[in-house]
Amino acid sequence: MLQPCCRSARCNGRETRNRLRQGNATAREDVVTDARKPILNRSIGRRSLLLGAGSLGAAGLIAPRLGMPYIGNAAAAEPIKIGMIWAKTGNIVDQAEYLAQGGMLALEQRNNMLLGRPAELVWLDEPNPQGAQQNAERLVGEHKVAGIVGGALSSFALAISSVANKAKVPYVAANAAAGEITGKSCNKYTFRLQPPVEVHTRVLAPYCKDIGKKWYLLTAAYAFGQDIKRSFEEYAKANGITIVGADEVPVSTPDYSSFILKIRAAKPDVVIGGLSASDLTTYLKQWNELGMRGKIPFAEISVGNTDLWGVGPEAADGLYTLTWYYKNPNNPPEEQAMAAAYEKKYNRPAADKAWMGWLGMKSLLDSIEAAKSTDSAAIVAALEKWHVKRGDLDTGYRPFDHQMVNRLLVAGIKPKITDKWDYFDIKAELPKTQADIDAAFGSQADSACKMTG
Repeated sequence: MLQPCCRSARCNGRETRNRLRQGNATAREDVVTDARKPILNRSIGRRSLLLGAGSLGAAGLIAPRLGMPYIGNAAAAEPIKIGMIWAKTGNIVDQAEYLAQGGMLALEQRNNMLLGRPAELVWLDEPNPQGAQQNAERLVGEHKVAGIVGGALSSFALAISSVANKAKVPYVAANAAAGEITGKSCNKYTFRLQPPVEVHTRVLAPYCKDIGKKWYLLTAAYAFGQDIKRSFEEYAKANGITIVGADEVPVSTPDYSSFILKIRAAKPDVVIGGLSASDLTTYLKQWNELGMRGKIPFAEISVGNTDLWGVGPEAADGLYTLTWYYKNPNNPPEEQAMAAAYEKKYNRPAADKAWMGWLGMKSLLDSIEAAKSTDSAAIVAALEKWHVKRGDLDTGYRPFDHQMVNRLLVAGIKPKITDKWDYFDIKAELPKTQADIDAAFGSQADSACKMTG
């Protein structure tokens, strides 16, 4: 599991990649047993262990104990397979580990059964958008999955979504935030858990405006970052805010010093970030090293707990939107039970990404049970009706664009961090009223989604 004492993004990524390589060098392209020991030899092929019925027992994983993949009794029903596409390499790998573990927990809580049959997870890599697309095609063509959960980055999710639409396989994008996914590129088979960038912006931007009216934008040069840049520019224009500088930076940028020097010279009231995962970690560490922490406020939407854990308490700073936090007293009982089960299993708190992986997978598994079938059309119809109660909010996917409607947390970094996991002070849970939620997420008339089929 992740070691919190290793604070740098590079170190965290290296540790996770080493963990993911255990067993065989071809690991990134094959199936898994457990996110802590996820890799099996690709040469095993279709007999490979998927996270399946009977694979988790009181003494641990049966497959490692037997020294071979689990192969069901010949007389048993054919297993139902569910695909996961989460990164095993790259700058998003630390988040992806939690996302995958959350998905595994969702199936494990059902005793690895669906429709009275054994159920198995197949976890493939997403090294880049093309790799995500190819592995989605593998899940559909080779593994015959009933559905897919995945897409750690928006560019990956868009690639998977196109395959899901073509193959007519239900897909839950549990982490990606680019508006296009449930906007102009929406389709009948894709469902998205994470609120889109525009919703995060509408929640956080008023806080940034209260700080000051001179903003500097530092965003990633791909769909997620570009959405952040556009949405904050639109808010600034409508609210009399001046953008004093804006930079788009490549993914996995190792040195932010030139950007930080430009920010310092521009003297903004607040820096609006749009960096993802370990890129945000790297930036905040260098921001602190160059003496900028506490001098100019920093704010960003849709961050992951792991992004800040990687920074460390001495450098963590900023104001953020979160999708979920394990310390939130308003978490419903089922989510509190999930968090307790996760911590018991992995000996660390459930990050927001563990919850997202769990809820995304739960929604798919619940819908397969509700459909009483692995028929794609029946599962899609069930996903459109699926919902859970979160406080006073009925959380589910809207039928016209398949966007989950949910509240966000506005959180700042605690002035003094005494718990190596507990970094955030929750300031608000927004949008508050149903009218505010409708305004933040927009109506069908506002949506760029024109779903067909």
